[in-house]
Amino acid sequence: MNTSNNDGHRQRLRDKFLKSGLDGFHDYEIIELLLTLGTPRKDCKQPAKDALKKFGSLNGVLEASPTELKSIKGIGDNNVFGLKIAQAVSRRYLADRIIDKDFVRSADEVMDYLKHNLRDKSKELFLVIYLNGRNQILNMEELFEGTLSTSAVYPREVVKRALDNDAAALVFVHNHPSGNPNPSQDDLTITKKLVEAAKSIEVSVHDHLIIAGNDVYSFADHGLL
Repeated sequence: MNTSNNDGHRQRLRDKFLKSGLDGFHDYEIIELLLTLGTPRKDCKQPAKDALKKFGSLNGVLEASPTELKSIKGIGDNNVFGLKIAQAVSRRYLADRIIDKDFVRSADEVMDYLKHNLRDKSKELFLVIYLNGRNQILNMEELFEGTLSTSAVYPREVVKRALDNDAAALVFVHNHPSGNPNPSQDDLTITKKLVEAAKSIEVSVHDHLIIAGNDVYSFADHGLL
């Protein structure tokens, strides 16, 4: 591969990542991306301070959109790419630590992943954790975005994905950007519908977790399942 083609290949990988995150990437592509992160030498101290001041925390910087980040003097596409790849690799790492592990025995690792993935999101996201008959984690995926309600979360889609993953049990997870971990009436209503839908295909629901900052609310612990 000549230099021109190689540069084009690297740019295509970078564009793919900035557009869709790590979805669809192979592990070797992630490593390749990390190896091509070189940028021209420059002093990044002041842009870093400005970003921290603007977004309030490291997590806030990592969660900021590319457009927001590039509004800061000294931060360009290469810097944004470095931030976003680091964030995504961290999430992949945390996810890989718990796949195939027992859900209950790996509770701390599961919570690390969920908090890292959800606590600083500005929108509500709904995730499903799929378990096998031995309560081992088969897969995790984000299914819906937006305020939890019957118009935003579709039990039919949850049932379909449970069957696709050959799951014996499910754990639902969503975040509260407000920071209040207590369930709303919509949370209670849709959870009941989801439990009934799962029961129709003989799949049990072990829990529904609400992530609000560093706080976690468990429906099971509060006798709501």
